[in-house]
Amino acid sequence: MKKKILFVANIHKHFRAFHIPYIEYLKREGYEVHVAANDPDTLVPEADKQYNLPINRNPFSRKNLKAIAELKAIIDIEKYSLIHCHTAMGSVVARIAAMAFRKSGMLKVLYTAHGFHFYKGSPKLYWLLYYPMEKYLTKHTDGLITINTEDYEFIKTKGNPLTAYFRIPGIGVNGKRFNTVTTVEKNEIRSRQGYQTTNFIMIYAAEFIHRKNHQFLIEALAKHKEDFPNFKLLFCGRGQLKEEMENLVKQNNLENTITFLGYRTDIDELYKMADVGVSSSRQEGLGLNLIEEMMCGLPILATKDRGHNEIVISGENGYLFEQGNTAAFIKYLKLLYNNTILREKMGEKAFERSQKFEITNSLSEMDKIYKQFLRDNNIHINQLQANIKN
Repeated sequence: MKKKILFVANIHKHFRAFHIPYIEYLKREGYEVHVAANDPDTLVPEADKQYNLPINRNPFSRKNLKAIAELKAIIDIEKYSLIHCHTAMGSVVARIAAMAFRKSGMLKVLYTAHGFHFYKGSPKLYWLLYYPMEKYLTKHTDGLITINTEDYEFIKTKGNPLTAYFRIPGIGVNGKRFNTVTTVEKNEIRSRQGYQTTNFIMIYAAEFIHRKNHQFLIEALAKHKEDFPNFKLLFCGRGQLKEEMENLVKQNNLENTITFLGYRTDIDELYKMADVGVSSSRQEGLGLNLIEEMMCGLPILATKDRGHNEIVISGENGYLFEQGNTAAFIKYLKLLYNNTILREKMGEKAFERSQKFEITNSLSEMDKIYKQFLRDNNIHINQLQANIKN
């Protein structure tokens, strides 16, 4: 019989967005792969089996207790060799549900932290709530995987000393889809999308939520729009604050400068026709969209935070500015806007830097981690079988 591996997260969309290459890899390696999450309307046909759990992002929701109970029953039936959990509450539910099964040594549990909720500069409430929870749960985690240096250095010092800690170069970006184009190709895409070759295009692909801080960009440009003729800022994404941001753009008479493109399936084309990638996010675990833009040869203009610090070397492949610092943002934007040669050189460096985060590199690192824990599991099983025979 094939050994079984279970992926757990808050919602199934998380698997669709980030983990299909890993599911397919494990299946090629001969494992049976299941997924468990909320969001039953989203299907993950790449998995061998899909379970729906009432996981709720609110840590105080009683639905999470139900999810834990349901997951315990699933683990008992399926007899998994490995559980790989993701997202904050998905990992809490998975690790609590797996506690009793780990004691037998038959089950290993991995957790990939895509960015802890507690970090330098985060609200005190997050430290009071999420840090003690994570510190406790590291005792019930065989391997904890991080995607940035700050999270890795912190948790390996503060977490359970018996847990193994790893840092990987993100979850990976497909370099076949996100790549550089020639000037002719760029202009062809612009024409197809309805933009001029003379436009200066900056792009921000992000959900309209408080953390992504679209408001900063709108308000900064409102004060300096006369400095940037032919400037276009493209917002790609959807979210609860989209209408509010649209109204803010209208209030500042920026309709000809800022365009809302909504959710796009051709995001790679939009990156390839742009000049600069931007992020005003208040915090990121890494910054996947920026890596995609870098693969398309775009220099980056972004806020300083643990995730952006991991991928942008300020002054080399883009610029980083302090949170809320409009003067610095405008200063760097002017440098990029007025200097084509600078943009091209930084774009080349951005492409070079992005290769570190290509999906094959991330898969290679995870291959080592998976084999380490599945090997340990196999050794333990062989020992148990030998003991039974004796």
